[in-house]
Amino acid sequence: MVDFVLVAGARLGAWAWDDVVPRLRAAGHGVHPLTLSGLADKRGVPAGQRTHVQDIVDEAERHDLRDVVLVGHSYSGIPVGQAAQRIGDRLAHVVFVDSSVPADGEAFVSAWPDGGAQMRALIAENGGFWPVAPAAHFDGHGLTDEQIARITAGSTPHPGATLTEPAVLPRPLDELPATYILCLLAGAEPSGDVAELLAVGTGGWSRWTPATGPCSPSHANWRGSSSKRPRTDSGHPFAGRLRRRGPGPRRRGGGVCAGP
Repeated sequence: MVDFVLVAGARLGAWAWDDVVPRLRAAGHGVHPLTLSGLADKRGVPAGQRTHVQDIVDEAERHDLRDVVLVGHSYSGIPVGQAAQRIGDRLAHVVFVDSSVPADGEAFVSAWPDGGAQMRALIAENGGFWPVAPAAHFDGHGLTDEQIARITAGSTPHPGATLTEPAVLPRPLDELPATYILCLLAGAEPSGDVAELLAVGTGGWSRWTPATGPCSPSHANWRGSSSKRPRTDSGHPFAGRLRRRGPGPRRRGGGVCAGP
């Protein structure tokens, strides 16, 4: 059994994993859903990218967790990827759920077509925060009205500095044992970046594997009530074939900036 540390995407808190937590615990795992600084019940706490990385490291160290599986959803793939390199032999695996992945010296907004200029302007116009997405943003995500209402009610503006400050990676990410959960439209192929990162035996991320299964990317919870659990090639019961969240710039690793 392992200890999962679950980190949801932008604007979300630990509550986004409420449907996932009992399933993992029922399977005998330790589960630690984490709210990052400045969000949800930690709203008002100053936060930058390094703060979010430290939040994740502190969670593993505070509970003295071993055999840790770090799970990063959407935006949170960036701090999770960095934290994974800092927790040493505590780490067992990393799972990126339709997420951005960190690149040394690059920020979350770096891969936007305009280099992040519009995003930076939006953050400046909103007092240093990325505003909460309206309910209409979640149309077509396979969510019920009740789920959408819960997401919009629970979301909080996201601290802008965490999106514009660069990631710091002392080592290549290909050294991490990881699974990337792709978010694809029906019949779509992953971008060239994603295909390269997931390639095995090509000098790419050969320790990384893709995974498929039924879940929604908007709030990191499983879609439907099936008792079957998607699984990764590494055997961790945490994988899913996700639907892309509509138009928006593609992140390194295949995540979508326009969604949480």
